[in-house]
Amino acid sequence: MSNIINRDTIGDMARRAATKYGNKTAIIFRDVNLSFYELEREARRFANLMTQYGIVRGDRVAVYAYNSHYYPISMLGLAKIGAIQVPINYMLGAEEIAYIVNHSGSRIFIIEDALFPVIAQSQSRFTSVERWGFIPLSDAAVPEGFFNLITDMAKMPADEPQVEVSAEDVVQIPYTSGTESKPKGAMLSHRALMSQYHSCIFDGQYETDDVSLHALPLFHCAQLHCFLMPYLYVGATNVIMHKADALEMIKLIEKYQITHMFAPPTVWIGILNHPEFNNYNHRSLRKAAYGASIMPVEIIKQLSVTFRGLRLWNYYGQTEMGPVATILKPEDQLLKPGSAGKPVLNVETRLMDDDGRFVPVGTVGEIVHRSGHVMTGYLNDPEKTAEAFAFGWFHSGDLGVFDADGYLYVVDRKKDMIKTDGENVASREVEEVLYQHPGIEEVAVIGLPDLKWIEIVAAVVVPKQGAVITDKDLIAFCKERLAGFKCPKRIVVVDKLPKNPSGKILKRKLKEEFKD
Repeated sequence: MSNIINRDTIGDMARRAATKYGNKTAIIFRDVNLSFYELEREARRFANLMTQYGIVRGDRVAVYAYNSHYYPISMLGLAKIGAIQVPINYMLGAEEIAYIVNHSGSRIFIIEDALFPVIAQSQSRFTSVERWGFIPLSDAAVPEGFFNLITDMAKMPADEPQVEVSAEDVVQIPYTSGTESKPKGAMLSHRALMSQYHSCIFDGQYETDDVSLHALPLFHCAQLHCFLMPYLYVGATNVIMHKADALEMIKLIEKYQITHMFAPPTVWIGILNHPEFNNYNHRSLRKAAYGASIMPVEIIKQLSVTFRGLRLWNYYGQTEMGPVATILKPEDQLLKPGSAGKPVLNVETRLMDDDGRFVPVGTVGEIVHRSGHVMTGYLNDPEKTAEAFAFGWFHSGDLGVFDADGYLYVVDRKKDMIKTDGENVASREVEEVLYQHPGIEEVAVIGLPDLKWIEIVAAVVVPKQGAVITDKDLIAFCKERLAGFKCPKRIVVVDKLPKNPSGKILKRKLKEEFKD
């Protein structure tokens, strides 16, 4: 009985929000307008449909879709029956998607119609999938062998599923590239995500009367778990865009009197510089969040002036943290430029050396965390899990330094992660592809600063003797084997790569040499 009474799961959160906020608008997507009551009803229908199709507590369901109301509906519905959502990055190729779906053991794979062509010729690769679902947002014909999610949900009863779900149950497994050639599945529990929502609501100052715009991908934990889900928790109204588009974002701010929005610096820069920007009223926007990279000081000033006192928050973290770990608040944006801020409500952050000792203020160390946010572990990878949790702390893989006031500055990535336009790219994965090219002797993939993308993937290559290689050739070679965002945007040809006495390539030296 105590397990039933002492419950705090994401499915419970949805039901409680419906009880408290009732007919208030929860979600707007195109011409769909769902109240909190209707959102709860649709989540129950989704849960009951999954149960009818054989999904039980602990089973995984993969979702491959652009943004729509079906993202939160599937998340909430699966939470109600103790099942697990596996969100799929829609920028990946068929082979990369198949690895994630199979590795997660997803029994059902739900695909939006616009993305079906990516995997249409590759269904045989998905060995774990027992049933295929289809979301015909554009009224596309449902492929043979697929169920129509929209019509099948409509037939389901809206009764609350009678499944005992524990807060310790895993509710989502997003995949992170990390620094390995294969992505890792970060197991996030109900308890971890609820703890993360509490931190976001408190430190991000979310309010019930906010109207939040969600334009960035919901497959990414930042948009979903830092913003959409916590805002549903507090009873705010949420406007969902199918895909990010600067002009559409500008229009929707005026149309729905948006008060809050999240975007990486590249998107904010695109909005400010859009030729149509001044043709729309944007006075309602009073809160804004950014992350994934540092916001240039001049852009912070420009945003504050252009949006008349707009308040900014910088979110720093990673998937395994649910994802937020620290936040730089509005009052500190210009006082501590470039800082990731301080740990949020439910996070403790320290800096550690390779021997598990904490380092003093002003000294660079690996950023480590203790928190209720932290993942349960990596799916089917006890070795990587143990490595991540060494010395009783979660190891971020990032290097940082604290100043005398306790503000964190991220100074480097311990394992050569590249963040380009908000997406993680593992340099090793790109290097392994480039090493398949017959004309390459050696290669080092690094991140270089860029005005538009903040950081770009760049490949420094040493050609084999007599080989003639071109930028166009190498980039095309990568595009055949990798998602577009992982492909180098810059190729640098050199005679040799700098190395230390043990033969390790000195990537920091390359970054310094080619940063301009």
